[in-house]
Amino acid sequence: MIALLLHPAARYVLGALALIAAYFWIDGRGYDRAASEYKARIAVIHASYKAAEVAETERQATANNAAKAREAARIAEMQAANESLQSQIEELEREASEDPDAGRTALGASSVRRINKVR
Repeated sequence: MIALLLHPAARYVLGALALIAAYFWIDGRGYDRAASEYKARIAVIHASYKAAEVAETERQATANNAAKAREAARIAEMQAANESLQSQIEELEREASEDPDAGRTALGASSVRRINKVR
């Protein structure tokens, strides 16, 4: 065995093997260091995405609640307008039924006034 180590070619081979082993050992440590560094970066990115997701969800909820409030106000306005129109229709129908000239073929002045109210 010692004779093999004393041979010049064996020394070159052993030296090359030692260099290769050192390279892989150093490369492995560098890879591990880089992997842990990038895992930390990825964790930070995930945390920022999670925070952005929560903020966006809150923004959407606020926007939806505001839209629902506007919708409820608009529905209330439409219902009030509808009730106003219904009362106007009932009033015009009552006036039409009480009109003494309701059976005439021509329109009287009160009929013209009722028609003009509808416009």
